[in-house]
Amino acid sequence: MAFQNAEHISGDFYTRKFEKGKQDNTLIVNMGPQHPSTHGVLRVMLEIDGEYILRAEPVVGYLHRMHEKMGEAKTWGGFYPNLGRIDYGHALSWNWAYCGAVERLMGMEIPEKAELLRVITCELNRLTSHLLWWGAYILDLGAFTPILYAFDDREKLLDILQRPTNSRLTYAYFRVGGVKADLDDECIRKIREFIPYFRSRLPMYKNLVTDNIILRKRIEGIGIIDRDMCTRYGCTGPVIRGAGVPYDLRRSEPYSVYDRFDFEVPTQDSACSAGRYLVRMSEMEQSLRIIEQALDMLPSAEGGHLMAKAPKPAMKPPAGEAFFAVEGGRGKVGVYVVSDGSKNPYRVKLRAPGYSNLHAFAEAAQGTILADAVAILGSLDLIIPEIDR
Repeated sequence: MAFQNAEHISGDFYTRKFEKGKQDNTLIVNMGPQHPSTHGVLRVMLEIDGEYILRAEPVVGYLHRMHEKMGEAKTWGGFYPNLGRIDYGHALSWNWAYCGAVERLMGMEIPEKAELLRVITCELNRLTSHLLWWGAYILDLGAFTPILYAFDDREKLLDILQRPTNSRLTYAYFRVGGVKADLDDECIRKIREFIPYFRSRLPMYKNLVTDNIILRKRIEGIGIIDRDMCTRYGCTGPVIRGAGVPYDLRRSEPYSVYDRFDFEVPTQDSACSAGRYLVRMSEMEQSLRIIEQALDMLPSAEGGHLMAKAPKPAMKPPAGEAFFAVEGGRGKVGVYVVSDGSKNPYRVKLRAPGYSNLHAFAEAAQGTILADAVAILGSLDLIIPEIDR
């Protein structure tokens, strides 16, 4: 049953807590974790009066996998595989945040070529992330055809990323000091061919979906998350940019070589689900611009090395702490590490953008109808594994 009456699990702690504020003649239901639009792993408790949502409360922890605790049990290099499984949508952003934090802890300088390769692969991965969101979002809203187009284009990107990373989803391509492999000539050729091809597809996406009056009626003016809410909940990424705030770490707090690229930070002032949708669609064109410029810089990259002096597999960073943040597909991805000088991290703390973005849903959903909950949740582009990390 997609929407489950809470009376069937009245012994549940969260249900009892939520029922304390229940009004007369209202119903408390669980949306998920079996509901299709929560993708099997998110539970949201709703108090509804007919079709209208009076209260909403996300219940996290259903999928908790203890990545942070595993970080303390593994070696510094042994934690690499976990990073691709925190957010399978934009795994390379987590690769980068972790490696960047350890590199900062060790005072390590990264070769220019390795920085460019990180930019290229991370932006390609951003495109796969946005295409996954776009296809799944429209499917959640009831249209099946767009996801076929989205995954057709996404497969081409996965074919490209598979060449240097040897993976198609849970990437572990970055290394402390650089990257593990170069882009061969065939890979570069495929990337250069994909850029004009995908640019030709974006107008079709716009005509088929973005300008479709059915979609517009479902998302325009729905799920208002304005600048004030973003500040209170710590929202980042397309959520805050959809509220008119041009906050993008690649521009606001430049890291790596992003300050060398000419690109825009798309924003929308509507602060609704449609604004967040339009921001992501515009971001795909900006990623193409960045990739083009990075490819042009590759031949002249000084040294051409893929790694700084490679640390030993059982590296022991000096005692201390460091934090590194990157702009992920869903917002600010941050990793904080603490070293006591041993081969295992003393502490690994992960800052997941989806956790903050999700909690704005409770306020944004008040007063909307039940069908709008799906539109609002989808506009946040939630990847639950990073929330229940």
